[in-house]
Amino acid sequence: MGQVKRIIMAVWVCLMCANSVTAQDWPQWRGPHRDGVVHGFTAPQEWPKELTPQWKTTVGTGCATPALVGDKLFVFARQGDEEAILCLNAADGKQLWADKYVAKPVTGAASRHPGPRSSPAVAEGKIVTLGVSGIVSCLSVDGKLLWRKDPFPNVVPRFFTAMSPIIVDGLAIVHVGGQGNGAIIAFDLTTGDEKWRWGEEGPEYASPALMTVDGVKQVVTLTEKGIVGIATSDGKLLWQLPFAPANRSYNAATPIIDGRTVIYMGAGRGIKAVKIEKKGEGLAASELWSNPDIAPQYNTPVLRDGFLFGLSDRGNLFCVDARTGKTAWIDETSRDRGGFGATVDVGSCLLVLPSSSELIVFKPSEKAYAEVAKVKVSDTPIYAHPVMAGNRIIVKDQETVAMLTIN
Repeated sequence: MGQVKRIIMAVWVCLMCANSVTAQDWPQWRGPHRDGVVHGFTAPQEWPKELTPQWKTTVGTGCATPALVGDKLFVFARQGDEEAILCLNAADGKQLWADKYVAKPVTGAASRHPGPRSSPAVAEGKIVTLGVSGIVSCLSVDGKLLWRKDPFPNVVPRFFTAMSPIIVDGLAIVHVGGQGNGAIIAFDLTTGDEKWRWGEEGPEYASPALMTVDGVKQVVTLTEKGIVGIATSDGKLLWQLPFAPANRSYNAATPIIDGRTVIYMGAGRGIKAVKIEKKGEGLAASELWSNPDIAPQYNTPVLRDGFLFGLSDRGNLFCVDARTGKTAWIDETSRDRGGFGATVDVGSCLLVLPSSSELIVFKPSEKAYAEVAKVKVSDTPIYAHPVMAGNRIIVKDQETVAMLTIN
């Protein structure tokens, strides 16, 4: 009996190790916890004026951030008439395998960004992608196609699909469809069977965050009309608030979770914080504060030591007290006219990568903007997050993926 127990324990440990995420992995949108916090990156005491190129390879068009798991880099791009899911060796950029399928082209106002925008999600030995026309794919990490679905054929938001899928407890959760005709859907990660759907509001361009309140796990996301909390177990609506875009504003930022607090934002409406609490047999959201002066849209700030650091819709770096909503500082220099950029927390400093492809390093200070360094990482625009591990920085521009190192 003791021998059987030891064997069971050994198998369990092996399975846990196989499914675990290492400190240097970047397995999904905005990192392991979808919060923009980088683990396992060694920031130099003094940043060099240039980074050292290690490899660069053409993969196809797109703005999707690659996913790094162990020694494998998963890239999602468009090649001609097909969307391509690629697995590269992270050490040298060489392709290990590829899965491709014919996908409808991006048309209209979004056609200058023809490739995927949704970042792959990797968990439990599987990779999930969401194409620009709403095609959901699931493959094993060794490249075997497990299932592929098109839940809303020919129905997309105005600028096509941009949300990044999330994997939770054996479910692949996506927000697909378009205005007035969409749903948040959970698919069984192994079989592709639909487990539940919530279809009251279609998607905009935001990706969900994960939150747990009183033991109830939920995905929190902006929709075409507002912000919602949906139970991951059965798709039940737990709470809901209006937050409709107007004029040239969009719901594109990922909500920030801090315990029971949800912080969300959008152009023309500023930044808001609500507290999620039990009310009767359900949950309710009560407003904590609202800051109408700063309005990120295509950037999700990072939360560091009780302060939000990010890039406004006008491209200005800022700091906001996350406890009160008061603006601590706004840098006068516009880094990106459209407010496109990725913000990450690497511990000793904060980084922002606007579409200008100039990596800006600054101190996590609430007193004033304090720049540390600026480093050019590409000659073409970048709309994807940087992936950072050890002394490596991986960037995806319009056509290529490159690895650079800090020496």
